[in-house]
Amino acid sequence: MIAIVLLWVGATLVLNGLWLLGRIRDDREIAVINLVTAAVGAIVAFGSALRPGATVTGDIAFGAFVLLFAVTYLWVALGRLLKLGGHGLGWYCLFVAITAFPVGIEILLQARQPWGYWLGINWLAWGVLWFLYFVLLVLGRVGNRIVGWLTVLEGVLTCWVPAYLLLMGHLTPTIA
Repeated sequence: MIAIVLLWVGATLVLNGLWLLGRIRDDREIAVINLVTAAVGAIVAFGSALRPGATVTGDIAFGAFVLLFAVTYLWVALGRLLKLGGHGLGWYCLFVAITAFPVGIEILLQARQPWGYWLGINWLAWGVLWFLYFVLLVLGRVGNRIVGWLTVLEGVLTCWVPAYLLLMGHLTPTIA
């Protein structure tokens, strides 16, 4: 299921980055991909967390962490459609960032295979990106250009490429 989520998140991060860079000008347009990805994330998250035999440290944790990001995309979509200011989203992004850093560190400490190292580094990268969303939306101390380019870059490198490799059978998600 992670490949499905990563593919859609990759597309959404790339498009959100382009939107931040001013390449997508209509806020309603960016809402579409964010709504779809929020729905995909929620379906996968609840499907994982509610499946028979789900464990807290396995399927339920996966579902909970996917929902952190799915809610971000839902909030972006609703923010664009309802013309919300973004401060609440910024504070939520801080919560996601604070969560992402220890997750990334724990995954790195448990990693024994390339996937585990990749996943741990990505959680740290996502933590940095979500922290920059907080800095952009709440503190206003970083510009759209920096955050936009980092969003595009992370969308490609941490989501889209790995999703493709997973879906084509070139990568196996094994941490230990």
